[in-house]
Amino acid sequence: MPAITLLNEADLRDCITLDHAAIDTVEQAFALLATAKVAMPPVLRLDVPEHNGEVDVKTAYLPGIERFAIKVSPGFFDNPSLGLPSLNGMMMLLSARTGLLDALLLDNGYLTAVRTAAAGAVAARWLAREDSRCTALIGSGEQARLQLQALRLVRPIERVQLWARDAAKAAALGDELGRDGHLQVAVCDSVDQAMHGADIAITCTPSREPLIHPRHLKPGLHITAMGSDAEHKNEIAPQVVAQVERYVADRLGQTRLLGELHHALRAGVVKDESRFCELGQVIAGQQPGRLSAAQITLCDLTGTGAQDTAIANLAFERARAAGKGLAFNS
Repeated sequence: MPAITLLNEADLRDCITLDHAAIDTVEQAFALLATAKVAMPPVLRLDVPEHNGEVDVKTAYLPGIERFAIKVSPGFFDNPSLGLPSLNGMMMLLSARTGLLDALLLDNGYLTAVRTAAAGAVAARWLAREDSRCTALIGSGEQARLQLQALRLVRPIERVQLWARDAAKAAALGDELGRDGHLQVAVCDSVDQAMHGADIAITCTPSREPLIHPRHLKPGLHITAMGSDAEHKNEIAPQVVAQVERYVADRLGQTRLLGELHHALRAGVVKDESRFCELGQVIAGQQPGRLSAAQITLCDLTGTGAQDTAIANLAFERARAAGKGLAFNS
């Protein structure tokens, strides 16, 4: 049996950063969803309500990619009170030719965080105005920080208007971001204040109630929403989904069940989906993205197994080239 490579979080952080290569890798995964015979089953989800926990399992086979990943991603949101992180995870990387295990990536959720932020950058690259300079950042966790980092790789962001439900965390993140001499940072008292004058809005919270409403919409705005990765999560009011001029999903089959589209369908405010499309279709030129500077766009990101397979392969190839990891036989 071939040796299996064990990579820990430190190995993977040494090999993978949130850079243009990671963004391009995730972009290619989206393009394959639109152009190739990708095998991507529905998300397997396990809830552990007694401990405010959930576990998602995602996977995808991408034609032309040597290996496919199976990712286990737990989120236990009471963990911080125990001194533990709320998110963790691991990826198994198997040969697409033989099905044998090539590597275990014990990333503790790091690769998921990177590929999620990279997806936000891809959405902005294809849907946000090129002259976008002000972003409303809704949330104060790790993903909020990474989303901004990724966005700045594709758009000339100069001002950040930050709001989070936890005012202390928002202030801490604001202080951190304010140390960057190229950013103007305002910590806001409300979502209304954060959204005022924003060119791009990014929502990355576990909210169960809408945060962005029709009153926040203005010509030229782009919204990237990524918190609604479960049926009970909802950051965007259903009426917003109905009113934006361009709605784009990472995968329509998922957003109908998990994303912001799910809530709009359930509320009955969206009945005609013929104008909706997927991000991969925009990248592949099968569907238009932003059609004018005044258009309002929304990208509904629920996270796909295609992204996981793409980032896991990039991580493994870089780790192997760098001689990282521990080889062992099962």
